[in-house]
Amino acid sequence: MRRRRPEKRQILPDPLFNSLSIAKFINYILHNGKKGVSEKIFYEAMNIIKSKTKKDGTDIFDIAIKNASPLLEVKTRRIGGANYQVPIEVPKNRQFFLASKWIISSAKGRSGKSMSERLATEFISAANNEGGAIKKKEDVHRMAEANRAFAHFR
Repeated sequence: MRRRRPEKRQILPDPLFNSLSIAKFINYILHNGKKGVSEKIFYEAMNIIKSKTKKDGTDIFDIAIKNASPLLEVKTRRIGGANYQVPIEVPKNRQFFLASKWIISSAKGRSGKSMSERLATEFISAANNEGGAIKKKEDVHRMAEANRAFAHFR
């Protein structure tokens, strides 16, 4: 018998911008429980964005997340002994999670100085519809498009 799902934890908005999505993103950067370090990385990245683009860092952050969020993804379903990659729509909270994860991982993959600088350049390129996170989103969309024939297994 399955147990009930754990209840969602309420997280507090971040102290500087008073935004829940930014607080969530900072938690995704989190490494070894060092929240202070991840906050410093994020806020420094916001300052770098402000100095590079002359725009507000949070606006660039929102645009980057919106651009990197996938609308469709494929999920493996087993039907009659065969596995099919079935395209499904992505729920809002998972869209944010995937976009954040892709932005962070492509920022880690970049060669550069500090993590905050790499994160800032990744945000800027994602806001301009380019960069690693956008490429990953397009790959996921391409997979979903290629397997559209199996959409009726949803």
